[in-house]
Amino acid sequence: MSSLSRGDRVALVSPAGPALPSRLAAGVRVLQSWGLEVTTPVVTPWSLPYLAGSDAARAEEFVAGWCSDVEAVFCVRGGYGCLRMTDLVPWKDLPPRVFVGSSDVTVLHTELNAVGLPTVFAPMPGTSDFVDDPLAQARLYSVLFEDVRSWTAGTPVVPGVARGVLTGGNAALLAAGVGGPRWAPPPDGAIALLEDVDEEPYRLDRILTQLLRAGWFEPVSGIVLGSWTGCGDVSSVLVDRLGSLGVPVLGEFGFGHCAGSWSLPLGVEAELDASVGTLTLV
Repeated sequence: MSSLSRGDRVALVSPAGPALPSRLAAGVRVLQSWGLEVTTPVVTPWSLPYLAGSDAARAEEFVAGWCSDVEAVFCVRGGYGCLRMTDLVPWKDLPPRVFVGSSDVTVLHTELNAVGLPTVFAPMPGTSDFVDDPLAQARLYSVLFEDVRSWTAGTPVVPGVARGVLTGGNAALLAAGVGGPRWAPPPDGAIALLEDVDEEPYRLDRILTQLLRAGWFEPVSGIVLGSWTGCGDVSSVLVDRLGSLGVPVLGEFGFGHCAGSWSLPLGVEAELDASVGTLTLV
């Protein structure tokens, strides 16, 4: 993956919900302390306050930020809205950029990875998961500036080794996209990263069952499970739905909506050793 250097210009965009101005300002200060020149988004008030503007306005801002003279594009936050504007973006025409986001932004990761652009699943500068978490900040910095290529964490659920392209993100958003006109399954041999937040165990069961019934896991050669904050005890659900797929599964890996979240690349090849808890780019 491409890395960043001090002095690089980056664009912040709002493809989903609007960020609190004070929180975004704090996030911008962190990025500036890394030596980055930051362009902030323009939020246009709209009739639906949970969106940072109309679908057309958010898509236009995303494309304009991406196609400007920048090295990277950061989403300020998730929430909801990315799924509404994917058909308004010319994905195949976008030049290479470093891209950072998570949660609802899973939808955009999927689109970008599908056209061969790698991305980074990471806490966003307009969220408390970034602004109030120095460890999460440091872990994102290490991916963007120091080209870290290996992570060790987690607990084996199903031991074994897998090698493939990293894919996935937020489980609910992946399930929301299955069966749609733009949906495609993971690449053959992919290693799936999955996390979620505030989903009751039965709802997570439904999400995973929907993915299973859609055949989403059929090409997958390994699974890495992140955080399930606010979901209660979902360990039995995860084992029941994923433990019999015949692929290595590594749990509690510490990415997603959690303290000190790892920032992990998507759309690049890696090796998973679920027996010892390592994920390594190859």
